[in-house]
Amino acid sequence: MAPSLAIISLVCLCIVLAVQNTSSSNETFLSDEEDLYNATDGNLNLTGFEISSEVLSANTSNGTSATSGESNLPSHPLPLSGQLPSPVIDVGKLCPCDKHPDVCDINCCCDRACREDLPLFSWCSVGTVRGSGQLCTKEVALYSLRTRIDGYSELQSSIGTENNQDIFCIQSQTRVDTLSHQSPVVPTDRNFDSIFHRFSDYLFSHQQSGSLESTAQLEETFGYKFGDVIVTVEKTGLRGKFHLPVSSVSADCVDSSPAGFLVEQISRCTRPLSLEQDCNSLPALSMDTYTSIQLSADKSEDSPVVEVKVDSVIIQYADGDQNELGTEDILSPVLIDTTVCANVVLKVVFLVVYSPAGEIVSASVSVKLGFVSADQLPLQQDFEVTFVQDSNENVEVNYSGNPGYQVGLPLVSARSTADGLTRSINPEDTLSILLPGEEQDCLQGPHQYFPVRFDLAFISGCTLRLVDIANCSMLSERILKVLRGPNYPQYISSFGNSPMDNPLDWVPIRSSYIPVENEECSIPLSLHFEIEWTKYGSLMNPQAQIVSVKEIIYTNTSSLGGGDNVLSIQSSVSFVPVSAPATAGYRAIPTIDAKLPVDFFFPFV
Repeated sequence: MAPSLAIISLVCLCIVLAVQNTSSSNETFLSDEEDLYNATDGNLNLTGFEISSEVLSANTSNGTSATSGESNLPSHPLPLSGQLPSPVIDVGKLCPCDKHPDVCDINCCCDRACREDLPLFSWCSVGTVRGSGQLCTKEVALYSLRTRIDGYSELQSSIGTENNQDIFCIQSQTRVDTLSHQSPVVPTDRNFDSIFHRFSDYLFSHQQSGSLESTAQLEETFGYKFGDVIVTVEKTGLRGKFHLPVSSVSADCVDSSPAGFLVEQISRCTRPLSLEQDCNSLPALSMDTYTSIQLSADKSEDSPVVEVKVDSVIIQYADGDQNELGTEDILSPVLIDTTVCANVVLKVVFLVVYSPAGEIVSASVSVKLGFVSADQLPLQQDFEVTFVQDSNENVEVNYSGNPGYQVGLPLVSARSTADGLTRSINPEDTLSILLPGEEQDCLQGPHQYFPVRFDLAFISGCTLRLVDIANCSMLSERILKVLRGPNYPQYISSFGNSPMDNPLDWVPIRSSYIPVENEECSIPLSLHFEIEWTKYGSLMNPQAQIVSVKEIIYTNTSSLGGGDNVLSIQSSVSFVPVSAPATAGYRAIPTIDAKLPVDFFFPFV
């Protein structure tokens, strides 16, 4: 009986202690909560939300903690789509120059402590105050001073908005899904084929019965598309691909690269050679390889054949001089003395004219040949293909004035042919002189030329070493050709926009030079262009007109000698105004045509 009573007493004692501990724990929480409530003056602020004292007392009476009731806190609605929250900072209350609180800072126009001192300010140290730079539009406060009639300053302030140019903002869009863009599709083994047909290029798509176009659609789209390989047709009727050499990783020429439609290319590559073995046998060196090409007008089997016409053939000699050959001449590479290969292709330029339907209308090629010696290996070749859309409109021609010449623009020149006057559409292809260079040799090329520009005098030249003057006539002709430059014209346009069908508007280049063969060697020592121009038209808007072009060549008057003598050869151009002094006046003396009445002098007469 005694042990039972002892056990019962022990259990009761534990229950009493547990109840006391629970009571003391509640009292501690409430006291802590009351301290927190008093510290916040009746409002408990948690993460931006306010809890009133009524809510707090209700929670306290129920014996629950305020911090454990987050689900009961009020929630603010999110901003509507298309609207941004209002800026937190009011730019009207910002003042960067206010360094001392409650003290007026000199010339700080936004300092509220300077209201009494503002009339004495001379300028505003801070004239613009901007808001947040993370919004598309931001508020701007402007401060400025104006002087009153009594001499004191008066503050002018305003607050406006301006667009932020430093961040990317979408002002408006027309998508149906607005700002909710769909996530990209992740490829799997089930949807790979559908994604492949949707996004891959048509050149790399594999054939499936459901993805191929119908035969009727293919027949309607025989024209070339961008990137299509151009088809060639040999004389035997065999069809192939149009290849254009390009450089590989090692800069060596790769001849098996196909040329794509509308894909303009400019490539330069090197070609290792053995002159004795490759000069006469390698097709890449022969002009016929690039001029005997026939292109298919479209991709159909029965499409018409377009022959590549030879537009120009230029040969460059070992000294750098160039000469234009006839387009009918087909020159083959020739080996000279086992060390020089002549008539080697140096540059090829293709011009393809196409229609809006993707059909090739015409094609032409320009070839540049030259001499290659053993010390110039490996050979360097240039290739280019250009596409031009066929149009019925006239080719755009650049002029140098309308109508009179403009200072600094190239002179317009032309040559006489059987069909009349012809000119180049390139404004730089005109009358030109040597470009100045350091120790430029007259016989050792290549030479660079500068187009003669209106009313800009110019002087340059080159040096000539008299090592061997045995063939004087050839030396004289060669120097004269160097001084005159390539494509030497015969006529100069009197105005900047003279038409080609009016020969009277073109001034011939007059030259008094007559080569004379005598016992002494006579070579040109200088070439000078004297261009006379005048002002044509009214005094209010005169137009520059060229009236005369003279070519003046001076030759040596004494023996040249020999050895290591060096002569200076000079080329120059000058513009001489020949306008007569303008005099204002009438075209004719005015006359008075008036009839007096019969009795005008009555009664005197």
